Amino acid sequence: MKKLTLPASGDDIECLKAGDSLFISGELYSARDAAHRRMHYALQNGLDIPVALKGRAIYYMGPSPAPPGRVIGSCGPTTSKRMDKYTPLLIEHGTKVVIGKGERSQHVKEALKHSGSIYLVTFGGAGAYLSKCVKEAEVAAYADLGTEAIWRIRVENFPAVVAYDIYGGDLFEQETARYSRSTGKAED
Repeated sequence: MKKLTLPASGDDIECLKAGDSLFISGELYSARDAAHRRMHYALQNGLDIPVALKGRAIYYMGPSPAPPGRVIGSCGPTTSKRMDKYTPLLIEHGTKVVIGKGERSQHVKEALKHSGSIYLVTFGGAGAYLSKCVKEAEVAAYADLGTEAIWRIRVENFPAVVAYDIYGGDLFEQETARYSRSTGKAED
């Protein structure tokens, strides 16, 4: 397992390839649809947004309430494709890492490659497990959005896999091809 410390620099990301398993430590922001829509609108209209994106990671997640004695409740990833229309602009403004689940559009893949940013996937259905990796959590912006607010989260050894690297490597394509070769079935 490789390690990635956030916020990430270009040097931290250059050595990562699609398929690499990681443990992430450091600070990231969580944001879902409503927060992305607000940030996108602000950036398109030349307005400031309430968080700094340069070198930062955004995790597509909205946490459940924290149970007694815990920092955060279940915090599994949400489907990333819903953020595809917002992601290229956030990357253009400095986001280096995006984390979620599932494949992305070609437009997002090109934006990642062009900017030297990466897309990581983590384990859907494992939100309770992932919450154990969260050491601090607080609302950072857009508190009125409730669970869709932007959260500042500090994680330790948060598991993820590089899905799209800065060289155009694509974990989904690699694994589909590998499966096709192992079964003798032609790719669709």
